Amino acid sequence: MPAKYHIHVKPVPPRFTTPGKSTILDWGEGCLRCTTCVKQSCPYLAFKQRSFDDISLTDTIDAFCKNCYRCVQGCPRELVVKTANPQYAHLGDQYWTPEVIQVTWYQAETGKIPVSGAGYGGAFAGKGFDGIWTDMSEIVRPTRDGIHGREYISTVIDLGRKPLFLLFDENRNLVFTPPHRLEIPLPIILAEPSLGAGPRPVRQAVVSAAQRLGTLALLPRPHISADLKKFAPVMVPSYTADTLTLEDPLLPRVRLLELLDHPKVLEQVEEVKKRYPRIIISVKVPANGKVVNRVKELTEAGAEVIHLAASDEAQGLADAAHLHLKDLLRQCHQRLVEFHLRDTVTLLVSGGIALAEHIPKAIICGADGVIVDLPLLIALECRLCRNCVYGESCPVEMEHLNVKRGSQRLVNLLGAWNNQLLEVLGAMGLREVRRLRGEVGRAMFVEDLEREIFAPLFARPEGEALKREPT
Repeated sequence: MPAKYHIHVKPVPPRFTTPGKSTILDWGEGCLRCTTCVKQSCPYLAFKQRSFDDISLTDTIDAFCKNCYRCVQGCPRELVVKTANPQYAHLGDQYWTPEVIQVTWYQAETGKIPVSGAGYGGAFAGKGFDGIWTDMSEIVRPTRDGIHGREYISTVIDLGRKPLFLLFDENRNLVFTPPHRLEIPLPIILAEPSLGAGPRPVRQAVVSAAQRLGTLALLPRPHISADLKKFAPVMVPSYTADTLTLEDPLLPRVRLLELLDHPKVLEQVEEVKKRYPRIIISVKVPANGKVVNRVKELTEAGAEVIHLAASDEAQGLADAAHLHLKDLLRQCHQRLVEFHLRDTVTLLVSGGIALAEHIPKAIICGADGVIVDLPLLIALECRLCRNCVYGESCPVEMEHLNVKRGSQRLVNLLGAWNNQLLEVLGAMGLREVRRLRGEVGRAMFVEDLEREIFAPLFARPEGEALKREPT
């Protein structure tokens, strides 16, 4: 049995004051001068630690407040109140919500799984990944506890092509050389975010974290500067059709590269494999309306790894913009299963992988692994204000990011995500993540339940009133 994979996390406090979901307002006028003020009895010492942040021009008390409301309830003149924080409400956007950003910050800072002691008060189902309920039927079995080491649960995945069958000679030796494959200990590949100020230190932090985690870092080839070439074994350079050259000095040093899909991509793959037979090649395919047939076509032609790329909001592209990534992924997986091709190729997905629970859900839908980008930027304290897109200054000075500090925050985030993945696998009674791929029986999809169960219950001929039994 291989050694247990462990991610070493270490608390890394934020560089800037993080806006809380609510803010405290305490008025001095009308104070009774109580002998023991509720501010002094705060169990989290929020009032004692507070200060004025001269960068954001805000009171820092919201970063220390844990919303226990003791001060609000204890003040006899009701001079301490809680109110919604407008800064928090303006974080992110409709998909990358303030809640997603805040929970990512917490995990990047502590490396811990977020726990809500007050319980979950939201809807039971939503759109996209929120419309998938995972099977947790064996959660009461402590022997499946992969976090605390009571049982080994593997998160290793393979990258590369697998043969459809094995053929032996009369001496029981393989008559062909099996394709080269690559193992990574986590079903997650890091990628440079598509936006963000200070791209160079962010890029360095991503590559450094990938090396420490034992996984890979996906970067566009033009962004790989000389100082990053020492990380070549963990880097996956991404090439467009016109940027790939076989004389690239980086090619002999990398284990996997990516080519953007184009009409002659298979010819390029063959050229690279002739020169560098041990390099595994991934083809990045946009998640548009032709993606299902294209994935099948590439797999039949011998593709080793296919990267299905959706939008940052986990939606399809172009004519498939109305479809969610999970639906396109299930279609691709089922098409490959239908033609007995699924086990031959590695399928990776990217776009909108925002939370830890999206990883097992994407794997259930048919992926072997995921590629994450924007969560890495958020872990480095990005607010997703997109000032950098419009050439404005970054409120968290990303260009001055300390690489070592940033790398640890990324390791913390992936450490928390890995533990949540182990919890899901343990609750399902699975000992390895590879067994989860395409196991739709391990989940319930809201749209399927509505169609198969609830729709017949409420179906009736048009114009016919609902009949009730007499009382």
